[in-house]
Amino acid sequence: MKWRVFILGTLLKTTLEKITGLDQEAMNLARERLDGLLKPPGSLGKLEEIAVRLAGIYGQPRPPLASKAIVMMAADNGVYQEGFNGYSQEITKAVAELAGAGLIGVAVLARHAGARLVVVDVGIKDEVEGQHIIKKKIRYGTDNITCGPAMSRSEAEQAIEVGIDVTNKLIHEGINIIGTGEVGICNTTTSAAVLAVLSGADPELVVGKGTGADEKAYQAKLQAVKNALVVNRPDPTDPIDVVAKVGGLDIAALTGCYLAAAANKKPVVIDGFIAGTAALVAAKINPLVKEYMIPSHCSAEKGAQVVLQALNMEPMLYMNMRLGEGTGAALAFNLIDAAVKIINEMGSFADLA
Repeated sequence: MKWRVFILGTLLKTTLEKITGLDQEAMNLARERLDGLLKPPGSLGKLEEIAVRLAGIYGQPRPPLASKAIVMMAADNGVYQEGFNGYSQEITKAVAELAGAGLIGVAVLARHAGARLVVVDVGIKDEVEGQHIIKKKIRYGTDNITCGPAMSRSEAEQAIEVGIDVTNKLIHEGINIIGTGEVGICNTTTSAAVLAVLSGADPELVVGKGTGADEKAYQAKLQAVKNALVVNRPDPTDPIDVVAKVGGLDIAALTGCYLAAAANKKPVVIDGFIAGTAALVAAKINPLVKEYMIPSHCSAEKGAQVVLQALNMEPMLYMNMRLGEGTGAALAFNLIDAAVKIINEMGSFADLA
């Protein structure tokens, strides 16, 4: 593979330099243990695959139960100006603020999974209130991608470094598995634009109805993505250029979460369509990052299957969910805990002797 050379910010550059592959010896030992447990080899399917993957990530044949956090990146998108979205853009701010009271969907599911919910303002168009919100605003929302770039390349890199910084600090505090999430009106539009470029798929295959648009609004949304690609001509060989031109600050920041998790040898759970698109961006920046990713569910959003195909990943769950926020990642935490308990607590045939 021919690598392109980019001029990167210091934090981004040093993070990329730290990313290496998984511990194969730990994975082999984990497989041996799983094959010796009181069951036919491979009979617990994806639970066994998860346990082996975790062994390779942590470098331990018996991976630990994780201290969990979901990082929800919040940002607004200028393409809202096109008028096809029926929801007020104020919802982005409202959801971020209500997270502190534990009232939004991901807050409930994170609480159920025993996970900490971390809300980051990386680009909400207004000021937000709440001590629970980490304020890392790069700018007050992006520009309208149908008229020009969403943001500058420098701003995209700054947003990626926000994700790296937040993730590094969580890991330093003892978190050892990260779930990804987001909130931002029109971010299915920006994700579809990014995905179309990075996957080579036609916009018709990746633009969905998002928050529930009718056919007229859907066609306007589809046309907005097509216009954005023509106006901006993002470079498919340069994922940061793609995010800067037609993406969003939430996508960029989540990209940083994936990169930082890999650099710190910690697993990172992909949520739905938007978080999956960010995962693809991260994998395009450094393919080794994929080894640290665990997919949760297949979102009902139209482009979700394309994302998973581009990542060559199979989801754990098919729940017809499309809320985002990190809800799928929260559900997946329960299955990841189950996989860890299987490899650590289940008896073996040797115990029968």
